[in-house]
Amino acid sequence: MPNPTSLTEQISLFCSRIQDRSFDDVTVRILESILIPKDVRSLIRVRSALKQFMRDESLLIFREITQESVEIKLLCTDFLISEFAIIGDVESCLALRYEALVMREHRTATHPGLQVTCGEWLNFAEDSLENEFHSIANQACEKAIMCSKANHVATPDIDDFSHDVQAIKKIKRLKDAAILMISSRSVQGQAAAYLKGKEVEQGTQHLVTCSEAQSSGSSRFKSGIRKHNLRKLHEYRRLRQLS
Repeated sequence: MPNPTSLTEQISLFCSRIQDRSFDDVTVRILESILIPKDVRSLIRVRSALKQFMRDESLLIFREITQESVEIKLLCTDFLISEFAIIGDVESCLALRYEALVMREHRTATHPGLQVTCGEWLNFAEDSLENEFHSIANQACEKAIMCSKANHVATPDIDDFSHDVQAIKKIKRLKDAAILMISSRSVQGQAAAYLKGKEVEQGTQHLVTCSEAQSSGSSRFKSGIRKHNLRKLHEYRRLRQLS
């Protein structure tokens, strides 16, 4: 395989390998080489283009593997997660991590080895909260609590119970923090809507006031014209009588 030298060649090669579905370490290394620190403007532009490309391709990939086994789906998902992480697309990365965890959860009955642990949900909740995806963090906390309770029912060991209690306390703290942030944003949204409404109301009042002022001024102007014309008329009649 030729060694690309220019940035354009590297990007072209990476895109070709993704479109050929070459999900391997070579593709990962090419992406890493593309994103070696450059000037800020160039890096932002390249990241943005790669992010959109990978989002479009990921949709095509998941359509293509609809009928594949869960193992193949998870392998593809893991690869895409790693690529989005390198690009810096946190939103896509977290979304795919969540999908992978849910996929494993749904297949646990037939594939026990895919069982999602409480720790995995907890780790995902922490990452979601840290990146300000509060609703997803809240959902992950609920999943973690359910997972912890299910594990305790399956293996009611004293030591495990003590560990689960500590884990649930941590999960609930994360959940409370997520709910607080969700509520805070809701209040901020309502406040912003209220202030926007007040701005519109004040603007309307200002327009009415200006209109009234203009109308009042116009009336005074017209009244002045009428008085002026009346004076001119009286003056004209007086002169006619003198003559």
